[in-house]
Amino acid sequence: MMPKLRNFKKFLAEEDGPTTVEYAIMLAMIIGVCIVAVVYLANKTGDSFDSSSGAISGAISN
Repeated sequence: MMPKLRNFKKFLAEEDGPTTVEYAIMLAMIIGVCIVAVVYLANKTGDSFDSSSGAISGAISN
């Protein structure tokens, strides 16, 4: 029983575990921001193409 408790105390004293968690959180946040940026840019690009298509169609039909 004591060796397990000693290992747990050693784990809590080391800084590798919290550092790994911090990097995982930062990575998740970066991935989230990238996904939001790609979706936003895709929507804006689609709107731009729709606008251009409408302008070209209007110019051709006149």
